[in-house]
Amino acid sequence: MSQDRIPAAFIRGGTSKAVVLKRADLPEDKAAWAPLFAALMGSPDPYQRQLNGMGGGLSSLSKVCIVAPPTRADADVDYTFAQVGVTTDQVDFSGNCGNMSSAIGPFAYDEGLVAGPRDGTAEVRIHNTNSGKIIVARFPVRDGRALVAGDLSIPGVPGTGAPVSLDFLDPADTFGRGLLPQGLALHRLSLADGYEVRVTMIDAAVPSVFVDAGDVGGNTGADPAAIDADVALMSRLEDLRREASVRMGLTGDLDAAARRMATPKVAMVGPAGSYRDLSGTEHPAGTHDLQIRMISAGQAHRAVPVTGALALACAAAVEGSAVAACLPEGADVLNLRIATPSGILSVGAMRNPDNSGIRSARILRTQRRLMDGHVYLPAPTHQFSDDQD
Repeated sequence: MSQDRIPAAFIRGGTSKAVVLKRADLPEDKAAWAPLFAALMGSPDPYQRQLNGMGGGLSSLSKVCIVAPPTRADADVDYTFAQVGVTTDQVDFSGNCGNMSSAIGPFAYDEGLVAGPRDGTAEVRIHNTNSGKIIVARFPVRDGRALVAGDLSIPGVPGTGAPVSLDFLDPADTFGRGLLPQGLALHRLSLADGYEVRVTMIDAAVPSVFVDAGDVGGNTGADPAAIDADVALMSRLEDLRREASVRMGLTGDLDAAARRMATPKVAMVGPAGSYRDLSGTEHPAGTHDLQIRMISAGQAHRAVPVTGALALACAAAVEGSAVAACLPEGADVLNLRIATPSGILSVGAMRNPDNSGIRSARILRTQRRLMDGHVYLPAPTHQFSDDQD
């Protein structure tokens, strides 16, 4: 046959979409995964549309999830996330996708990979292999299937859906260097173009660096397209991201940081202010606690990555951070209202009882399986078992 095929599902999780695969259907050699996933998504595509694959031309639509039996006794399933470049063939396994995490529990339940009640609420403990952390997903089920219809509305997704509650347990320290890899809540950095910036470098849910938008000449009420079009700003934010990567110990030098596109995330933060979201809805300053514009894999995100929102909530709980400085008096870090390009998102972080760190972070998402069957790749690029034709 002229093409290989792999059993797959195509699922929306939160404000992302991904091809979801079972580990058993992939090559045993993980070194073969990166070129396979790039071809699957249609990358690299200099036209930024990924027309020859399953991607959609945006970082939030260029993702692959792999589900496998658990390798930890405290988990029901393993989940590995891959971020695929759009214009490049880069495939980054360094961080998790919180949005797609919402699809893993329902997928595992519907596929019979985990046990659960036929009716009621299912609970799936997910081991994210990228971060080494446990995510507890809870979602309603009926007649042995995860429910899709419900009343929960999330920014960036039209309509409503059944809620998936995600608890990211002990979210800090995904790379072994602590919650604050540099040991301080706030740093002042000098960038190559002369800008002096105030940043918080934090590792919670995903390594992230938050910068006061005014310090980089940015605007947290801006349309993502306008941010993408501001070449100087995007270059400045990428310089900052690479510098933070080295300082946080994620990479050894700036060249390595450039190749590691998924982490750390970089985001501009600012105090609440009136703005219009991508749907045209006006949001007065009183409807939210702070604003964020996050860059994901080289593009301004149209909403906010869930892991980025969780990192933001954890940073808000750190006294003296760049995020905490944006909050109004009396803001509740357990129920933060974050203004994103697609609307207002609620997220929260819970401190340990002794205030020594972050106990957990929580968010609600919706998910829906869009289709399943097989995805096709040109042969003989990849080697599969003989029963795949």
